[in-house]
Amino acid sequence: MIRGGYTCYGQDIGILMLDTKFPRIRGDIGNAETFPFPVRYKIVRNVFQGATLPRDADQVLLRAFTEAAKELEEDGCRAITTSCGFLAGFQQELAAAVHIPVFTSALALVPMLYPMLHGDERIAIFAEKKEFMTESLFNKNGWSQEKIPVSVFGMDEHAAFNDLIIRNSSEGDPERIRKEVISLAGQYLDSGIRGGVIVLECQNLAPYGALIQDICQVPVFGINQLIAFMYSGVKYPDYRN
Repeated sequence: MIRGGYTCYGQDIGILMLDTKFPRIRGDIGNAETFPFPVRYKIVRNVFQGATLPRDADQVLLRAFTEAAKELEEDGCRAITTSCGFLAGFQQELAAAVHIPVFTSALALVPMLYPMLHGDERIAIFAEKKEFMTESLFNKNGWSQEKIPVSVFGMDEHAAFNDLIIRNSSEGDPERIRKEVISLAGQYLDSGIRGGVIVLECQNLAPYGALIQDICQVPVFGINQLIAFMYSGVKYPDYRN
């Protein structure tokens, strides 16, 4: 017997999207050409986004994304991720709201990667805003920097990358952004840390992962690698054929 119950099929990974207008180049989670398999997008509309947030902003965002996650589950998705790392702060709440796996950020990779490293190596975290990488955020994603040594590197406050992503501009200078990514990788090299791997906390750095790896010469992991890993679990290859 064949079984139904949904309207659309074959979109096992659901992606919660902010309602944005900045360009999503290939490699970005918001560009479906990034993935070698179908994904299902759910745009969360009409949630406040800007420099000044209302007092109950967290609850507004959580309610909106929780409802959207439930809709993706009802539509037949078998795992859910998000398009922005700030939702890592809601990791536990979103995971509890549905009955399929939810992974909000590449930060979830850190406790898996750390045991693979040599004793004196660290995990480097590349973020859009360094100050947002706090112990509280790490705890919400299942680990502590007291047990896993990490070094965080962030973009300059006035970077064109920030102008494009945070200020939600409809166009940006790709060459200037590329130079800023090179500068971010340079921070890592100049720090002198012995880094075993780099984790791209900012989802929108994913298109530049190969560039970062060319400069830093260590393995680089981001949200796309985590999505591919989760997809391989919910769509396990059938070796019987």
